[in-house]
Amino acid sequence: MATMQAQPPLVPQAATPIGGASQFGSASLYVGDLDHFVTETQLFEIFSRVGVVLSVRVCKDLITKRSLGYAYVNYNSPQDATRAFELLNYTPINGKPVRIMFSDRDPSIRKSGTGNIFIQNLDRSIDNKALYDTFSAFGPIFFCKVAIDRNGQSKGHGFVQFEQESSAQNVIEKVNGMLLCDKQVYVGPFIRSQEREKDSGSSRFNNVFVKNLSEITTDKDLRKIFGVHGIISSAVIMTDADGKSKCFGFVNFDRPEDAAKAVEALNGTTFNDQEWYVGRAQRKLEREAELKAKFEQDRKARLERCQAVNLYLKNLDDAIDDEKLRDLFSEFGTITSCKVMKDPQGQSKGSGFVAFSSSDEATRAVSEMNGKMIASKPLYVAPAQTKEERRARLQVQFAQLHSPVGVGAAVPTSLPGFHAGAPGIGQQVIYGQPPHGLIPSQPAGYGHH
Repeated sequence: MATMQAQPPLVPQAATPIGGASQFGSASLYVGDLDHFVTETQLFEIFSRVGVVLSVRVCKDLITKRSLGYAYVNYNSPQDATRAFELLNYTPINGKPVRIMFSDRDPSIRKSGTGNIFIQNLDRSIDNKALYDTFSAFGPIFFCKVAIDRNGQSKGHGFVQFEQESSAQNVIEKVNGMLLCDKQVYVGPFIRSQEREKDSGSSRFNNVFVKNLSEITTDKDLRKIFGVHGIISSAVIMTDADGKSKCFGFVNFDRPEDAAKAVEALNGTTFNDQEWYVGRAQRKLEREAELKAKFEQDRKARLERCQAVNLYLKNLDDAIDDEKLRDLFSEFGTITSCKVMKDPQGQSKGSGFVAFSSSDEATRAVSEMNGKMIASKPLYVAPAQTKEERRARLQVQFAQLHSPVGVGAAVPTSLPGFHAGAPGIGQQVIYGQPPHGLIPSQPAGYGHH
C-alpha cells in the first residue's frame, strides 16, 4: 500500500481587498484585541490619517471603567472605512496588533455561521494576521481569529468566516489536509456550541473520528473505505512534524445519516491487522466531560462495593491489636484487610476496620459481633461510611440535640441515629465514625470501663 505523500505547505499570500463595505454599506469598524491602555484620543489620531472620523468609542466596564479591549470607529463614508480596514488591520498599537472588522448592526449574518470554518492543528507561530493573509486568497473575509489562552499563546486552532459560503467550501476542499508551517491542518465547517450541545446526545453528526490505524494507512485508503457509506467531503490522517502518521484521522461526510452508517459498519473492524475504533468526532471539552462522568460513576461503584464489605469497629479494648482483631472476625469469612487505628504514640484509639471478600460475610459479622462483649467491653460493629455520609448524619444528630423538646411533644423516631424506647427522651444510638471530640467515643447506653 502506498504511503501518504506529503503535500506542499500552504504559502501565505497577499491579502485581497475585502468586500465588507460594499456588501454591508458600513462605515463603522470594530477594533478588537486592543491593549487596555489605548485611549479614544489615540485611536482617533491613528484612524484620522486614513479618512474623516466621525466618532471613536472605547468600550469600558461600567463599574471599573477599565477598557474591555475593543472599540468602534465611525467614518464619514464606507470608502474611508474600507481603506482603513485594508491599511490598519493587524497594525500594532501599544505593541499589540489590533484586529479590525466591519461593524454590522444586524448580527444575524455573523451568528448564522454562513461561510464559517474551523481550522485545527495550527502551528503555534501562526497569529491572526498570518491566518488572514493565508485564507484571504480564497475570498473576502468577514471574521478571522486564532484562539489564544490566558497567557496570549495560541491554542492551535482558529476560525475564519467568509462573506460567501462558496469561499468556505472551496477552502475546505483545497486546504484540508495540507501543510501549513510544516503541520498538517484539519479544515472543516464550524459548528456553533449550541448545535454541538444539541446534537451531543444524538446521532446527528457529520465528522467521524477513527483511531488505531496502521502506519501504512493513507488518506486515500480512508476515502476508499469510508466512501462506500456515502459522499465524503474530506478524509485526512493526522501526522507529526516529520510527516509520520499519528495513527488516527477524521472523515467528514456530507450527510449525518451516512456518517452514522459508517460508524455502525466500521467500528471494531480490522484493517492491516489493526482493530479500528470509529465514532463521532468530539471536541476536547466534550471528551473531558464524558471521561469525568465515567470516572465519577466508577468511583461511586467502587465506594459502594467497598462499603458493602468494609466494617467500622469501635469500643475496642486497648489490648486488641491487628492480629487479635483478625482472629475475632476470621470465622465469618475471608478477611482482605484488618487494622486497629492508633495515635502517633502507637496507642490504640479504640477503633478499627475489617474488610471481607464479600458483602454476605460482612453482613454476618455485623449481625453476630455488634454489641458482643469483648474483654469486658461491648463491641460496636457497623458498615463503614463515607465522609459525606458521616457529615450528613452528624448534622442531623447535632440539630436534634439542640432542638428543645417540650413536655408531651412527640419524639421523632424515624430520624437516623435515634432509637425508640431507649432510656431517656431523645437517647441516641450512634453509629458510623464520628470525628474525635464531637460525640462520645462509645455508643450511648454503654458505660465506660
